[in-house]
Amino acid sequence: RGNLEVEEPDEVFYRKYTGGSAMGAYYLLKHTPSGSDPLGPKNTLSLMAGVVTGAPVSGQSRVTATAKSPVTDLVGDSQGGGFWPAELKAAGFDGIVIHGKAESPLYLWLHDGEAELRDATHLWGQFTADVEDAIREELGDKRIHVLQCGPAAERGVRFGALISNANRANGRTGMGTVMASKNLKAVAVRGSERPEVADPKTVRALAKWGADNLDDSDVEGLGL
Repeated sequence: RGNLEVEEPDEVFYRKYTGGSAMGAYYLLKHTPSGSDPLGPKNTLSLMAGVVTGAPVSGQSRVTATAKSPVTDLVGDSQGGGFWPAELKAAGFDGIVIHGKAESPLYLWLHDGEAELRDATHLWGQFTADVEDAIREELGDKRIHVLQCGPAAERGVRFGALISNANRANGRTGMGTVMASKNLKAVAVRGSERPEVADPKTVRALAKWGADNLDDSDVEGLGL
């Protein structure tokens, strides 16, 4: 059914690779051999939340999916938002690196520091909204958040997206198709512990400053 390992990088890693894109690029270069088939088992797919995700800072619930892209045959990097990234942090994880290919469809269930692979053969081929409902019912918690590939990705459409909350997408570079190529249907997350910050007062002050000054910034109007 697959192997699960938990890695705990040191502080130096997080100071060097602060964002999800940087973390994803690190693991892609570390684990994916040159010349790998984007839809082959040697390609690795990472789902990374940056160090600020989960903190009380507006707009920072983001996850970056990184793998060799089946669209470009180059580095694929795709961001998505919504509740899933912050819930990943609450579940006790900063990111996930997926290797190889399962013999049959599975989904990954992360909750309060625990990781479990579960059968997903009954979910394969289903629409994303139905899969999210089915996983919540199966695990008995309506507050679970699910990031998943859909039927198009399962059928090999090279630009297949990753979908969460039924309306949030990591839509670029075919990361959903890479997930499907590994027979991984979804990653479900649920947690009860929000990340602690070293200086809550300063974080709150910075968050307020950002909210107060967004309208006058260079990124105002970009749909953030």
